[in-house]
Amino acid sequence: MNKIFLIGNLTRDPELSETNSGVPVCRFSIAVNRRFSAQDAERQTDFFNVTAWRGLAENVAKFCKKGNKVAVVGSVQIRNVEDNSGQRRTYVDVVADDVEFLTPKGSAASSDDDYAPAPRKKPALEAFDDDSDIPF
Repeated sequence: MNKIFLIGNLTRDPELSETNSGVPVCRFSIAVNRRFSAQDAERQTDFFNVTAWRGLAENVAKFCKKGNKVAVVGSVQIRNVEDNSGQRRTYVDVVADDVEFLTPKGSAASSDDDYAPAPRKKPALEAFDDDSDIPF
């Protein structure tokens, strides 16, 4: 099984583009702090390149920006590429199945207010004075 769960902050604004066939694709990267660090050492951070497709790609591009905290669920994809000088390079990418936006609305790092849920109306309570139906 190839599954990865990450929680981190976007290191740059997401980049939305389309494939030649018109499928939306969004690329972004997140910084994930390691759980433990060596004693008297600076906390270590790992950086992950993430790719989201179709509707998820459009939502990430619309609602996220640099600094936002997100949870990413997806799979790891490894690519071997030969660069211009003939050296083989290995890239590790995360293909997102789901991205959850964790930055609270109204915080300094949040994006537009568009993704905030609409305020819910409280139902009006009516007085009930008829005691004749109460069985006790």
